[in-house]
Amino acid sequence: MAADFDLIILGGGCAGLSLALHLAALGEHCPRTLIIEARHAYANDRTWCFWGEPAAPLRHLVQQRWNALTVQTDSGQVQVDCAATPYQRISASAFYAEALEVIARTGAITLLLGEFLDGAPRKADRVWHVACRDRAYRAALVIDTRAGLAPRKGTATLWQSFYGQEIACADALFDPACVTLMDFRGTDPARILFTYVLPLSTHHALVEVTQFGPVPLGPQQLTSELALAIATRTGGAACEVLRCEHGILPMGLPASVAQPDPTYVRAGILQGAARPATGYAFQRIQRWAERCASQFGEGMLPLGHAADPPLLRTFDALFLSLLHARPSIAPTLFLRLFEAVDSACLTRFLNDQGTLLDYARIVAALPARPFLRHLPVALKELTTRRPAVLPA
Repeated sequence: MAADFDLIILGGGCAGLSLALHLAALGEHCPRTLIIEARHAYANDRTWCFWGEPAAPLRHLVQQRWNALTVQTDSGQVQVDCAATPYQRISASAFYAEALEVIARTGAITLLLGEFLDGAPRKADRVWHVACRDRAYRAALVIDTRAGLAPRKGTATLWQSFYGQEIACADALFDPACVTLMDFRGTDPARILFTYVLPLSTHHALVEVTQFGPVPLGPQQLTSELALAIATRTGGAACEVLRCEHGILPMGLPASVAQPDPTYVRAGILQGAARPATGYAFQRIQRWAERCASQFGEGMLPLGHAADPPLLRTFDALFLSLLHARPSIAPTLFLRLFEAVDSACLTRFLNDQGTLLDYARIVAALPARPFLRHLPVALKELTTRRPAVLPA
């Protein structure tokens, strides 16, 4: 027998659970929803950071705020005051716990863990049929937040691959007031590789190494770089590893082919959730989830992620294309960006809230010659990239 729902959400990661939180807030208007997630249990496997306040339902989950950040290269350093829009952190454990608690007390939402689909969803008689190993489910609407395709070379301009460890040290080694956003010192100029340090206290920090490159990297491919980064920041002092985290984010995806059926919507990291030039996704996911749930509340069809404005898409595409072609220029570009642009303007831009004047200020701050020389190449890439097609 098939169980009937109004909506099936495929994937219970950040996007799927964020949507569930906003659907639950609809109260009696919450659709009967099934979330199908492959993992058997949730772990503290992510740290979501962003500028500015999150949506109201999540503000109590913010565990830390920073009013300053630094960017360092072999040629200089800049510290940015971001007190107007603090850099904030929500841990995966806090987010997952909140989502699971809300789902547990919302009778209309069911979370199915440790389950895999047995084939692609199929539509018959205006209803989607989703078969799993032991049971089938039916719904009028499907929102698919799964990745769909594994990250691989050629499917994004660049991939942001990161591997980090949360460590505790006996000595006070970290400045809890300031985040090291990017530290390029001592890295190979042929790679865009930097260290990220999120200080949780004077004795406790998340240290990550991040690479922007055409080839996605697993944790084993960044192990030696992370060990060196931790040794550099701790002076070789002994430290306890509390947990690890790893991720691969797309930076510059081709436009997706529009889904022919509006009752099957794709969302998530590979569908526009991540900002192309930075990889930041949490705030974008929350804005999408709020809009999508609002559609349900008004009896309308769900929405995918809104396309970025043309000016932002063009800027990000040119920036990423230049980084792909000339990785050695990355430290200079990022240092100039944080050094020459007003912090409020910069954080608005990074948080997708930039104005036309903000764009103008950022363009004026960056060195014009490399961008102008690379512009014909970038424009050709924009016009020849084929749209991405994901399997159902």
